[in-house]
Amino acid sequence: MQAKELAHEFSASFGGQPAIFSAPGRVNLIGEHTDYNDGFVMPCAIGFNTRMAISPREDRQLVIQSKQFPEIVRFDLNNLPDRGSGAWFDYVVGVAVILQQQGLPLKGGNLFVDGEVPIGAGLSSSAAIEVASALALTSIAATKLPMEEIAKLCQRSENTFIGARVGIMDQFVSCLGKEGHALFLDCRSLAFKLIPIPAEVRLVISNTMVKHQHAGGEYNRRREECEEGVRVLSQWHPGIRALRDVSIDQLIKHEQDISEIIFRRCRHVVEENARVCDGARLLRIGDLQGFGELMEESHRSLRDLYEVSCRELNIMVEAAEGLPGYYGARMTGGGFGGCTINLVEATCAEAFASEISDRYLRATEIKPAVYICSAAEGARQESETPAI
Repeated sequence: MQAKELAHEFSASFGGQPAIFSAPGRVNLIGEHTDYNDGFVMPCAIGFNTRMAISPREDRQLVIQSKQFPEIVRFDLNNLPDRGSGAWFDYVVGVAVILQQQGLPLKGGNLFVDGEVPIGAGLSSSAAIEVASALALTSIAATKLPMEEIAKLCQRSENTFIGARVGIMDQFVSCLGKEGHALFLDCRSLAFKLIPIPAEVRLVISNTMVKHQHAGGEYNRRREECEEGVRVLSQWHPGIRALRDVSIDQLIKHEQDISEIIFRRCRHVVEENARVCDGARLLRIGDLQGFGELMEESHRSLRDLYEVSCRELNIMVEAAEGLPGYYGARMTGGGFGGCTINLVEATCAEAFASEISDRYLRATEIKPAVYICSAAEGARQESETPAI
């Protein structure tokens, strides 16, 4: 739904003319499970957005409606919950909670949400709704925050209100994505560089259409395993604050001092950080073959060392191999289902999408969704007073 259509829907529900904000989902080209280890990532925003229409109210109520869900919910800004309930609107309410904790003078508002980022696909629909909510809520409070601050507040909401211990990557690229570019992001300092994606390639995102139930708990467990690795390694190397600070030589030297499973988790993160740095260099010089090989290495590591892949993701990656225009593929997102990202020659993208869909369907009897994308712009205000 575009801004004008959303304005019509809003007017039918609430009356009046809203301001409209949008925030995109993202795909991560390389650098998985490194963000919460203070490491490096290389995501880009994609052209699937969550849009938020909002107008102020005279009272302290937040009245929230969604195009995708039937219920209309109400919350009192003077009595917001401390934790999420597991519902879709938690992502809006959690942002309001964090903004108020920061001392922002929020006002009541009518909000209408329309999300086109596929839910549960690993394309960060959660970050998109969080960022759109933050922009909308601060707008009616007549407050403007730097985009980097918006990203940090949205991450905090997901960590503390939702209970998912995510890193900063998703919210950051949703805020600051740039058309035609990936972001090479240092998740410790939040310094980033824009890396041009060659115009002759497309990002073909293949949705397996599965999301295994243990994904949430396993995600938090991986983070705990990384923290255990840091705790043990820092006994010999006090300067280690996160796996970002560990070299492969240090890790191998202490292989016998940590459990096998913790060693494998740490090895993935340490080597994945190196792959991101190498990938930024290769993409800059247009070495798409070399970058594709790094993507394949990343997937094997996520499958064998970090153990966050699954049968369907592995089949989807294998289905891409050898197709015309193919450079590389890997799972993207937290894992246990969701999507793969394929780097494909633009002239071959349509045929590639059709063939990978057929191959996956034959192997799994599941019809996938396949999206041909390019890197898109980050969050923005789309319309202040749209025509109704």
